Amino acid sequence: MTTAGAARSFWGWGDTAAALTESEERALIARVAPLLGGAPKMARPPTRDEIELSPSRVTPPASLDSICTVDTEVRAGHTYGKSFRDVVRALERSWEQPPDVVAYPGSESQVTAILDWATTADVVVIPYGGGSSVVGGVEAPAGDRPVVSLDLAGLSGVREIDRTSRAARIGGGTLGPDIEASLRPHGLTLRHYPQSFEFSTLGGWLATRSGGHFATLHTHLDDFVESIRAITPRGAWESRRLPGSGAGPSPDRMLLGSEGTLGVITEAWMRLQDQPAHRASFVARFASFTDGARAARDLAQSGLWPQNCRLVDATEAWLTGAGDGSAHLLLVAFESGHHPVADRLPLAAEIVRAHGADLADDQVTTPGTQPRRPADDASDRWRATFLRAPYIRDGLVRLGLVNETVETAITWDRFDEFVDGVRAAVTDALITEGCGPSPILTCRLTHVYPDGAAPYFTVIAPGRPGLDRLRQWNAVKAAAMDAIDRLGGTVTHHHAVGRDHRPGYDRQRSDVFADAFRAAKRAVDPGSILNPGVLIDP
Repeated sequence: MTTAGAARSFWGWGDTAAALTESEERALIARVAPLLGGAPKMARPPTRDEIELSPSRVTPPASLDSICTVDTEVRAGHTYGKSFRDVVRALERSWEQPPDVVAYPGSESQVTAILDWATTADVVVIPYGGGSSVVGGVEAPAGDRPVVSLDLAGLSGVREIDRTSRAARIGGGTLGPDIEASLRPHGLTLRHYPQSFEFSTLGGWLATRSGGHFATLHTHLDDFVESIRAITPRGAWESRRLPGSGAGPSPDRMLLGSEGTLGVITEAWMRLQDQPAHRASFVARFASFTDGARAARDLAQSGLWPQNCRLVDATEAWLTGAGDGSAHLLLVAFESGHHPVADRLPLAAEIVRAHGADLADDQVTTPGTQPRRPADDASDRWRATFLRAPYIRDGLVRLGLVNETVETAITWDRFDEFVDGVRAAVTDALITEGCGPSPILTCRLTHVYPDGAAPYFTVIAPGRPGLDRLRQWNAVKAAAMDAIDRLGGTVTHHHAVGRDHRPGYDRQRSDVFADAFRAAKRAVDPGSILNPGVLIDP
């Protein structure tokens, strides 16, 4: 059979043709040499010949043979997601608990056939979109039951466009770039750009409540859902397509964030926007991260609703080339498909200047009346590095570093104490675990709300050789999660729960809700074949 994603890396991020070039590798080595006390060597990525997997424990029935494979590289590529710990294990040629079979259904009837067989044979089924999970969401659980990775690439495409209602019916396996390419000729866009955009799917975004392009107002994909259709072991789960409804608890909301535990999301009707025709932006500089956060708070509470309102600390600005490390940067942008937005810049500028922003007058004039400004270049450099960051992360891991993130959210009244507390906990753990002497810890605000914000912390630090780096990171991550729990934040703002965040999620949710969720899972998945152990135990 022909499998999808032949150019995809089986051990790291993205497309093999887009991996770091030799010149990029040399530049990265030079950049991290001071942190490591000398120029390190890049570890060699694994090859197909070095993959050693446990043999498959199950044989699908002949009726499913045409859509199933036990190919070694395909199984290896579906073993892990794309987190730091996933890349480390692959670089160490360690593929623990690979799926026994990878299935590529091309229709809902084939999804149903796989679920029917799996229920009868007691086989675990893990829905797999783009495989970009960074929280263990597509990883097989430990145990004796065979595992099928259900790759939904065959359930893709923009199937129907309702221009009048400005909505589209989209297959769950459709990758981000394919969605936008199909909508572009119609002047429409979903406008959802997570960092994983190129290699993640609509179904994955829905199943994990993905956060995307809009830094204010419509921050999560939830707001763009008209209806969702999923296939469960008990049958189809589908909501009526409506602009809004007060008819009891929403069936869509139950599937949003369900992480493959309740059903396989096969398609959804999504609300769209007209493609932006008008844009205006500026980048404000702050001497204090706290002042920048307060400016972001006032912008979020102003009702101006900038589409971009991201605060990047000075260290991250330096690392990404957006700044020289002397100031914290607040990236503010407005856009519209209908009307000019430049008149909002002076209003936003007044708000941020009240908090001490360094912002030149020519940054808030009408676009087109001034030449390209340094602030435009800073924003473009940050955006380019943001999309390239996963490839750079793979390079840093190959150089022996610990490079991972922690993201969360907190209300404004606790913001300062919270950010300081998480920073302190992570820094102490890095030093205790020997990730020194000078580990890098950055923070940015990815999304801001009238009542709070989503801090996103990034760690770059020396690590011990081999799998010892995982023990180091596990200790650091545990310290971060303990601090987040103690200080009242959420275990995740947009990366989902998966297997990695289960301990924190168990503490965050109430026992009554956990019981209700278990009852719902028993109702639609009585054999507990769908991603068991994610969100809830069988």
